[in-house]
Amino acid sequence: MMTELMRAARLHAVGEKMQIEDVERPTASGTDVVVAVRGCGMVPNLANVLANWQTWYPQMPLPPLPAIFGLDPVGVVHEIGEQVVGVRPGDRVYVNPGRSCGACHACGSSTPQKCDYWTLGGYFGYNPNSLDMFARYPYGGFCEYMLAPQSALVKIPDNLEFRQATRLGYLGTSYAAVKKLGPLAGKSLIVNGATGTLGVGVTLVALALGVSRIFAVARGVPLLERLKELAPDRIEIFSNRGGGTEAWVRSRTGGRGADFMIDTLGAVASLDSLGDAMRGVGRGGRIVNIGGTAGELGVDVKWWMDEQMELIGSVWFTTAEGLELAGLLGSGAIDVAVLQPKSWPLDEINDAISGVSSGEGGFTSYLVEI
Repeated sequence: MMTELMRAARLHAVGEKMQIEDVERPTASGTDVVVAVRGCGMVPNLANVLANWQTWYPQMPLPPLPAIFGLDPVGVVHEIGEQVVGVRPGDRVYVNPGRSCGACHACGSSTPQKCDYWTLGGYFGYNPNSLDMFARYPYGGFCEYMLAPQSALVKIPDNLEFRQATRLGYLGTSYAAVKKLGPLAGKSLIVNGATGTLGVGVTLVALALGVSRIFAVARGVPLLERLKELAPDRIEIFSNRGGGTEAWVRSRTGGRGADFMIDTLGAVASLDSLGDAMRGVGRGGRIVNIGGTAGELGVDVKWWMDEQMELIGSVWFTTAEGLELAGLLGSGAIDVAVLQPKSWPLDEINDAISGVSSGEGGFTSYLVEI
């Protein structure tokens, strides 16, 4: 039987460009499916990750090279394994890249991010166990067909085009973080890094889930002003180039501070901004970090105890949360029309990697169309 081939962008060595090659097309068996990829979201920081990840975080492995990257794939189910239930060829789906063992207590408790095998397929792993996940599911989204477990599929609502659906990864990460805050009615929220990809996502989700007041903090004023247009009566904006976030938030809350905070800053951002914004949260507040900043953050543990503060780390989102998010998108509760897709064909993958800073902050969704 002749092997069927597909086109894929593969990275052969760190520092080199990706190459478009013909590789063997996967086949489905068991509870796995093959998805015909229509598009894949582009991580805005992908160039830095590919060039620096092994130096920044050597304990967090990249997929073995040559590798097919691509974190946020969408497409159409092409083939299903003989044990797949509830999924049919032709279904329009987003493929959640989160991979875990499926058999441990964490996986059975619907908290796969706590699994010792937790991995982001097509991107990076969290410990050496991730190499087992990469071997089992070696396909990211920068290819024509990819293998995935049926448990990773989120059906895309009819009103969401594929190009917009490639944003589900960032919106899902935002949704999972906002859920961890608890009920939002009558509450206020600091969004630190509000004009980035995650920051805009958090703002859209928090508005949809009923937050009363958002303190949006970032550097650039034009994008902050654009963000405020989403809900002028509920969003207040502040450029931290002109002063400290803590002082500004407390001046807007009668000295008490905000109820919650979500930090969305990227890998190269200063921890000083995070620390300053944290102190703008009032007594009994909850702080969730979904950004990529790294390093030692000095925290006064007496403040933490006396003020009964909660500091929470949140990584990615579950497929169940993806389904909830799809429901919000399908109903129109979250309107992604404010997000403008910017796309490249697969043949121009290297131009896409170097061009993701050419948009308008978190209002631009970058993707490769297959």
